Amino acid sequence: MGALQDIGNLLIQTFFNLYILALLLRLLLQMAKADFYNPICQFLVKATQPVLKPVRGFIPGIGSIDTATLVVVLLLQIIATTLLVVIQGYPIPNPVSTLIWGALGTVGMVINIYFIAILASIILSWIAPGSYNPTVLLLHQLTEPVMKPFRKILPAMGGLDLSPIFVFITINILQIILNHMAASVGLPVAYVIGI
Repeated sequence: MGALQDIGNLLIQTFFNLYILALLLRLLLQMAKADFYNPICQFLVKATQPVLKPVRGFIPGIGSIDTATLVVVLLLQIIATTLLVVIQGYPIPNPVSTLIWGALGTVGMVINIYFIAILASIILSWIAPGSYNPTVLLLHQLTEPVMKPFRKILPAMGGLDLSPIFVFITINILQIILNHMAASVGLPVAYVIGI
């Protein structure tokens, strides 16, 4: 039964992670006012529209935040976490716990998205500086709202941008806080999608 549990965990985590990632990227790019004519954005819209369109009919947005997407992400997090816990042979957790676990998983995935996006943009700035590739432009549009406050605080250092270092430190601090919060509500971190 151990191999079947591992296969079930792998399939659940892969499917839910990929779709939640697509939903969160769409949400974050909307909030960053990214270019939605970009081919990657077009793919994200097409991949997520079938699920989001019916939900948007009864959950309105609040300002620039697409609350329908947030609700769908939270529900998918709750379903995935519950499935992972049940596959391991534990009883179905109470709704309050699953809601907290889903929220922690969502925040964890957003943190991971920014970590990977900033790291990728740094690497691409070394490999292909000044590139007009759609991926590079999208990474810049996604990470700029996070990097901008740190760039305002730090002075220019002769062409060196040290703001990513402080963003990474902040991200690591947030990850530590999130892991401790997950442990304090009784969630094994391995079961939260996104952390």
